[in-house]
Formats: sequence, C-alpha cells, structure tokens
Amino acid sequence: MKTTFYKYQGTGNDFIFIDNRLNVFPKNNTKLIGHLCDRRFGIGADGLILLENSKDSDFNMVYYNSDGNQSSMCGNGGRCIVAFAKNLNLISDETTFRATDGLHYASILGNGDISLQMKDVSEVKIETDYVFLNTGSPHHVMLVKDLDNYDVKSIGAAIRYSDLYGKAGSNVNFVKQLSSDHFRLRTYERGVEDETLSCGTGATAAAIATNVLGKTNSHVIQLDVEGGKLEVSFDKVDDRYINVFLKGPATFVFEGEIEW
Repeated sequence: MKTTFYKYQGTGNDFIFIDNRLNVFPKNNTKLIGHLCDRRFGIGADGLILLENSKDSDFNMVYYNSDGNQSSMCGNGGRCIVAFAKNLNLISDETTFRATDGLHYASILGNGDISLQMKDVSEVKIETDYVFLNTGSPHHVMLVKDLDNYDVKSIGAAIRYSDLYGKAGSNVNFVKQLSSDHFRLRTYERGVEDETLSCGTGATAAAIATNVLGKTNSHVIQLDVEGGKLEVSFDKVDDRYINVFLKGPATFVFEGEIEW
C-alpha cells in the first residue's frame, strides 16, 4: 500500500504524520511503525503520529514512539499536529483535540509558534536528588552543574530501566539553571531510548520542578533545549499547577509517499 506522509519538527523533536481519518493505517503493526521511524532504512523520526476523527473535538492524536509502541502524551508532537491540522485545512488558528491524556486546547500565535495547553499537575514527588511528576508522560527531573559534559544517554538509560520505574520506565531530564527564570534542558526519552533534541512534556516537567524546588519564583519559564527554545507558563494554586502552556515552533519539513 502507498500512502502520503508528512514530516514536522518542533525544536528538533521530529515526527512522521499520517492523515488516518479513513482508518487505513495498520495501527497494530509495531514493526512497520519502527521501520518508518528508522533513520537508516525508513523515513526517520523520533515518533509517528496519526491524525484521526474525534467525536468530541476537532481531531484525535495517536502517538507512537520510534520503537513502534503507542505511548503517552507528546508535547512537541501535540504542537506539531496542530500545524499539520492547519495544513489540512481542518482548523483555523485555534483548536481542541483529544490525546491519550484527554482534551487539549491550542492556538497558533502571530509569530507562527504554537501554544498548547498541557494537563494540570497536582502530584509532585520530591526526593533528595530528583523530582518526579507526570505532565502527560512520566518525568524524572534532576539538577546538574556540568550539563555540557553529562552522559545523558548512559545515565538516563540507567534511571529509565532502574527499579524506581519498573517495566514502564520514565523519561529522564537533566536541568541546569542559567538565571532566575531561564534553564537549559537535556532529555533521555523512553521509547526512543536515546537523548532527543527536545521533549515538550519534559520541558513542562522541568519548568514545574524548578518552581517546586524553589529555584525560580517565575510562572513563565524559558528553556533552552538542544534543538532550540521553548517557553512554559503556568498558574500555581495551592499545590496545583493549572493553565499550563507549552509554547514554541512547529515546523513543516517535507512530505512524500512511502509504500509498505
């Protein structure tokens, strides 16, 4: 079968998009999804995302990691699917879509960046040397000093596969403070099993974690990721983080056809 695919990236976090409103894509074929995401023998991407029909929103987002398995929410993928839906003329400059963690509101800003509302966060686990929270996907967050020379892949994998998180694992984020409201972030992503250039739910987790730890009093956090810059904003009510928004670019790369 031959199908059209689209490639988008959000601060270097790249995705294959397929319009699956006619339900023609073999969603249970993990080997095919892994092959399409392979950077040597396929198209190459951190993940594959299907846009599908939804009964209660503009569309449904189904996200697969590059290992071929369906995964939890992806923040950069969520921003990119908004750009994709706009390209398909499904939406104007505002939308509500459904992902695995519920409904998400998003808007396309005047500069072309996309603002995506993330889930509220009410539970944050604070330990001696890390913070754990779920921002649509599970995230382990650590503050480190020498981020440039940090072995993100090896240390991230060791934590991801540790007894802390069992078989499901967790994404692992390493954060360095640059100023009172500005941080740098590197992320090891489960499912990709490597460092990625950016992680949207990871940036959201890092922003909230730095506030929880008292490293910043700001409710608008700037984050430098390996593939660019993101912004996370939120309101804090008691111990809850609400009105959480992830903002940044979502860029079309190319489209093509592939046969399987």
